[in-house]
Amino acid sequence: MANVSHLPGAFDHCWSWQLRGACREADNRLFFHPAGERGEAHDSREDAAKAVCAECPVRIECRRYALEARERYGVWGGLTEDERYRLLAGSTRRMRSAA
Repeated sequence: MANVSHLPGAFDHCWSWQLRGACREADNRLFFHPAGERGEAHDSREDAAKAVCAECPVRIECRRYALEARERYGVWGGLTEDERYRLLAGSTRRMRSAA
């Protein structure tokens, strides 16, 4: 039997916030757009997803995760793909300016 005493412990604390997400009670299709979705249907779906996020007790943890992991798709922590991209692009520009 292998000696695992030198390995780090479980990382449940890093992910346990997901168990408290308001999105767990919602249809996951609400947070990820189908191919070709445009216009009012797209905007309405995103608004509905953001409404779920607005009431979520772990919205900040979710948002932080999505930004750190560079999630490419879906609404996470109340932010769309485009909103996360703009936030990350802005922080990259600020870092370059400071250097």
